[in-house]
Formats: sequence, C-alpha cells, structure tokens
Amino acid sequence: MNALRRFLRRMNESDEERLAEEVREWAASVPGTIRVAEAEVRKRAKLAGIVRRITILPVEGLEALETVLWDGTGEITAVWLGRRSIPGLALGSRLVVEGVVGVDRGERRIVNPMFEFS
Repeated sequence: MNALRRFLRRMNESDEERLAEEVREWAASVPGTIRVAEAEVRKRAKLAGIVRRITILPVEGLEALETVLWDGTGEITAVWLGRRSIPGLALGSRLVVEGVVGVDRGERRIVNPMFEFS
C-alpha cells in the first residue's frame, strides 16, 4: 500500500517539485553546506545549488557578474565584482559558494564568494 501512495504522489507532482526534491538531495550531500533557507545574514555560509540566472550589471562604473543560486529551499544571489564571466559557469551548473551572507534591497547576497563547481 505504501508503494501505491508513493506512486500516486509522484504522479501528482509537477516537474518543478520533482526538480526541487532532486536539487535538495544533491545539495544536502555536499559536505559542509547548509540549506539556502537556513543561511543567516552576517554569518559565513557554505551553500550548494544550481544556477538559475546569470546577469552582467554595471556597479558604480565597474561590471559585476550576478548569479542566482537555488537549492530547492530558496534562492540567494552571488555577486562577483569586476568580472564579466567565469569559465564553466552556465545555467544549470552545480555550484558551491562560500562567503558572508548580506542583504541588499531586501535580497540576500554573497559578494565575491569563494566557489567551486560540483
């Protein structure tokens, strides 16, 4: 009976819900990381997720590369000042970032984080 319930639940799930579950499982398996939803402002955090958006913006005369990282529990923006690109960075990339979480205009951000592809 339990297998039938699980099957019916999976049939009613949307693709977005299924993807969120897969990303949460992967992010939880990366050593030393916490969930994006649990990252505290003004604290150092190591976060894992997939890249959902990449934007190049001018910031006070300098360019900045912004990526939105999503782990199935929430989103955070990682910003690299003075960069236009990072080799290997693409939509859907699995990325691990580490830095201090801040807030700018109501949005959580990590500026110039250390990063690695996973």
